[in-house]
Order: sequence, then C-alpha cells, then structure tokens
Amino acid sequence: MSWNLRRQEVLDGEQLRAMLQDNPASAARAILVAAQQNMLDAQALLGQILLDGTGIEQDAALALTWFQIAARNGHAMASNMAGRCHEHGWGCEPDAAKAAEYYRQAAEAGLDWGFYNYGNLLATGRGVNKDQARALACYRKAAQLGHAKSMNLLGRYLEEGVCCEQDLAAAHDWYRRSAEGGDFRGQFSHAAVLADHHRIDEAVVWLRTALQNGNLNFLRVSRKTLLDATHPDIRALALDYHQQAANLGTRFCTKSIAAYNVGCRPA
Repeated sequence: MSWNLRRQEVLDGEQLRAMLQDNPASAARAILVAAQQNMLDAQALLGQILLDGTGIEQDAALALTWFQIAARNGHAMASNMAGRCHEHGWGCEPDAAKAAEYYRQAAEAGLDWGFYNYGNLLATGRGVNKDQARALACYRKAAQLGHAKSMNLLGRYLEEGVCCEQDLAAAHDWYRRSAEGGDFRGQFSHAAVLADHHRIDEAVVWLRTALQNGNLNFLRVSRKTLLDATHPDIRALALDYHQQAANLGTRFCTKSIAAYNVGCRPA
C-alpha cells in the first residue's frame, strides 16, 4: 500500500494502522497529513509513532505535544498516553500530578486503560492522595470493561478484603479471567490458586505461560516465590524463570546501550 501526498482524502484510523504494518515510512507521512487536518485518531497515532520511532525519527517531546493536542480534542487514549509521558518522563520531566490529571480524563471518558492507570496512582499515592477505595473502584470498572491487568488487581483486593468484603470465590474467578485474558500476573495468580487446590499439572501450564509473557521484574520476583513452593514440579520452574530473566536482562541492557548511543529513550 502506498500514499500519494497530493491526494486530498484522509484515511481513517484503521487504514492508517494497516499502512504502518506494510510501509511505516509511507504511513508516517500519511499520518502526519491526517493529523494536520485535525483527524483525532491520526493525532494520537502520530504521537505513538513519534514515541516509538516507527517510520519517523523518534521524538518523545513532539509525541507528547501531539498526545496533548488530541487529548484537548477529546481523544481518550491520547489523554492516557499523555499521562504515561508525564508519569515516566517521556519528552518531559516526570510529573505524577499531571499524569493523574490526564489519566482521570481518560477514565472519565470510559477508557479501560485510563481507569487502570489512574487506579495505580490512587493505590500508591503518586500525584494524588492515596485512596485504596477509589483505586478499587477504578480497577473494578476497568475489569468490567475486559481489562485483564485490572482483573488480576481486582482479584487481589477481593482476596485480601481491602476496602471490600473478602470473597475468595470471586477473587479466584477474576484471576482465571485475567489469565485467560493474557495478563501474565493474572496467569501467575491463577496458577497459585490451582496449586493450592492440588491441580498441579494445570498450575504448571499457566506458570509456563506466564513465564513466556512476563517482563523482567516479574520474572525476578516470581522466581523467588517459586523457590519457596512445596511441590517439586512447581519449585523446579524457578530455574526456568531465572534463565528467562537472564535472557531478558541481556537484551534489555543491549537495547538500552544502543538507545543511549543514539540519544533515544530505552524502550
């Protein structure tokens, strides 16, 4: 698929995303044209490709600018991404309070990621007053919208009875739904429940799935948990988690060095 800049029509968001798969550089030019013609999806997508350096020179500060433009025009995901930029310091100094405001806007627009990210700040008291009850409400709304990470966190609140009545059956059901939705922490939580019910073979399957999906920090923390497991089949997986963490750590360090050398943020 190609794009002729002399054409006056503006492609829709799905067409632009399809172009990114086929020809990132051509797609980036089309996205820029569409963004300049006030197409909201294109403005948000331009921010994303600038943040990632997909088909265009990476520029986190300019990415934030486009996220903010789209956010002002009512684009919920752009509000969420502006929040992420402010939370993590992508193209700006980290500012949890500004991140919270953008996440709140995304949540008020009904975006599952907005609820999740705003809930995280409320749960930890970053940029806002710590409020576990409001965090729980955010996770619950996101989970009900199908957000797998929030399902796992909702399960944790229900299991521990934090700001709610303890409900183990409901907690375990949310862990299962989170696992099936693809969240590696939910997969680990679900596996733990299965192991507690002596369904070891099923637990091992989910632990191996979490192993393949998990990030570096998760693998390191989970390895320590597995070492304390009573069942030998589960305890044996600690070595696999350790090896996967080592592999990811090597790739992360190589990528970070490369990013530093060209003046880019590590992914």
